[in-house]
Amino acid sequence: MKRKGTAVWNGTLKEGKGTLSTQSGVLKNSQYSFSSRFEEGIGTNPEELVGAAHAGCFTMQLSANLTKADFTPGKLETTCEITLEAGTVTKSHLTLTANVPGIDKAKFDEIVADAKKNCPISKLLNAEITLSATLV
Repeated sequence: MKRKGTAVWNGTLKEGKGTLSTQSGVLKNSQYSFSSRFEEGIGTNPEELVGAAHAGCFTMQLSANLTKADFTPGKLETTCEITLEAGTVTKSHLTLTANVPGIDKAKFDEIVADAKKNCPISKLLNAEITLSATLV
């Protein structure tokens, strides 16, 4: 399987503007700029997209792991915070709230740790990956 994303940028770093699009069309000419990346401007930025990708990938991996272990997950909600320092993505912190009927905390922690380690985006990132997980 291969997936594509496309970036178009016009102009200098600070004054220029760009658009991001995805093969699926979910993003189509979505705006990004210096201000949306480094300040609080309108538009998206690569770091928030990486955060969404990591949260989505981890959550799907966790669902697969739970199902394989004969648990039926209820709601799994993950937020991912990406840290960019000195031009490098240094950290990805996942915050999970999970409803998994019938699972004990030890088994939950084991399955969550495996999902964190083995989701494809975790494997891609060359950054410290941390996790806070709450079983509700």
